[in-house]
Amino acid sequence: MSSAVGTVLGGVSSYVRQRVAGWRTGSRGSQGFLLVVLVAMVATTTLLGAAVQVVVPVAMWFLFLMVGTMLLRFVPLLVLALVLGAVSVWTSLDTDFATASRTSALTIFGLALLLAIYQSSRQRSGLPMALSEAVLTQLRDRLQRQGVVPPLPNGWRSQSATITANGPSYAGDFLVADLREGRWLEMALVDVCGKGTSVGPQALQFAGALGGLIGALPPAQMMAAANAFLLRQESDESLATAVHIKVDLVTGDYTITSAGHPPALHWHLDRRGWSIDNARGMALGVIDEAEFTPSTGRLRPGEALMFYTDGVIEAADRDLDAGIDWLRQVALQAVDARGFTGMPRRVLKKVPRGDDDRALLLLERQPLTSPELDAERALRVGG
Repeated sequence: MSSAVGTVLGGVSSYVRQRVAGWRTGSRGSQGFLLVVLVAMVATTTLLGAAVQVVVPVAMWFLFLMVGTMLLRFVPLLVLALVLGAVSVWTSLDTDFATASRTSALTIFGLALLLAIYQSSRQRSGLPMALSEAVLTQLRDRLQRQGVVPPLPNGWRSQSATITANGPSYAGDFLVADLREGRWLEMALVDVCGKGTSVGPQALQFAGALGGLIGALPPAQMMAAANAFLLRQESDESLATAVHIKVDLVTGDYTITSAGHPPALHWHLDRRGWSIDNARGMALGVIDEAEFTPSTGRLRPGEALMFYTDGVIEAADRDLDAGIDWLRQVALQAVDARGFTGMPRRVLKKVPRGDDDRALLLLERQPLTSPELDAERALRVGG
């Protein structure tokens, strides 16, 4: 007996999973099936009310409407709305229930039907509301996964933080990264023109393009290819700034290539301060033959590189140079207080609230341990 029940429950569970998977595709078949189920539930509710001679409250029809708005596309929702409108009026024809309060409730319900139909007709994706939200969430998650830095070898650490302009977790600031042979680390921090959700699709498209370019081309050629990609876009606002770094994780040697991006900052252990990097270049998507002047250097143990977008340093009451000086001072205080751990988030909390997305990336070469120091001294003596 128990095995038979288990078989039935397993079959029901499998059937439900198949229907849910079908609904996620937005197919006509799944929408038709869901419409039939909802109409059947409306009919069952109506018949039960008639059988026990109890008028169905208008709130029940609101419940069916809300479920349909979330799960149905425009045409099936229109059919459900017509059914709900007809049933709600038909169940109120009895003069015993045609009270002023019920008439007002039906009027409000009629307006709700019109609003639900209008909202569904404005869904440019052609998907039901709940499924549209799921698609947007997947796009957001994919954009965020692009910015996951691969695990780094011992002695290296990367940290980042992002705050969107208006709260939603869609931003025009993003990071792409690549690690090859466990030695060559490349990262690019990008700021696409625009803010918040309006720039999300553009940022995702550009992130996909850079994800295919990074590591496959030398830095200058990668920037040139990214520039050409933005110039091919139809939008007049296909502009972006970017900074790219390529680091040899064995020696600490690095090359920074900037495309109109705020200058990187280098923490020098011996000076206990942040110096301004001199990599320069034209923003992406402006002209065909953009020029880039890279910088080179070496990151020694105990030192770090910091990259950030202009939302971190821009403010109405100061220019960019003053903003960079402000950031250097705040970052210095952050290091003196608690070191590099959690520094990107601690610095962004100090940034005055503004209307631009903010992102900060920190690459740290951690201090040598005692065995490593001994090995380094031995190499020096032997040399």
